[in-house]
Amino acid sequence: MEQRMSLITLGVSDLVRARRFYEAGLGWQVGQAVEDEVAFFQLNGLILALFRRDALAADAGITDSGVGFGGIALAYNARSREEVDDVLAEAERAGGNMMRPAQATSWGGYSGYFADPDGHLWEVAHNPYFPIDAEGRTSLSSGGHTS
Repeated sequence: MEQRMSLITLGVSDLVRARRFYEAGLGWQVGQAVEDEVAFFQLNGLILALFRRDALAADAGITDSGVGFGGIALAYNARSREEVDDVLAEAERAGGNMMRPAQATSWGGYSGYFADPDGHLWEVAHNPYFPIDAEGRTSLSSGGHTS
């Protein structure tokens, strides 16, 4: 298996609300959508899908308990501390829930967390050790922390 990820799918309870959060709230552009079923967003080398939670569970052949922390956080790395604060404020205005305001980290960065309307956890971080190119691609550099 090649070391890469192609798509991240978030199970959402209300696709209309989820699309409104990502499109109108965060300003993302949907690439493709099947009404009331799924929406795809082209990211920088990756696709984010919003899929009805019940349909995602059925597709995977599992039962959805719908409770508890899933043990995963998505991350948006910012080019500056100011951008971290701006993105967290934008997410909150869009209907996201502030989980932890941004603060300096022990590894020399700056980060905070929000949850989207379905509770999907997002870390917004400035990591001076992970450069971001003009197309928004984040890369590893030597000596940095993984955030």
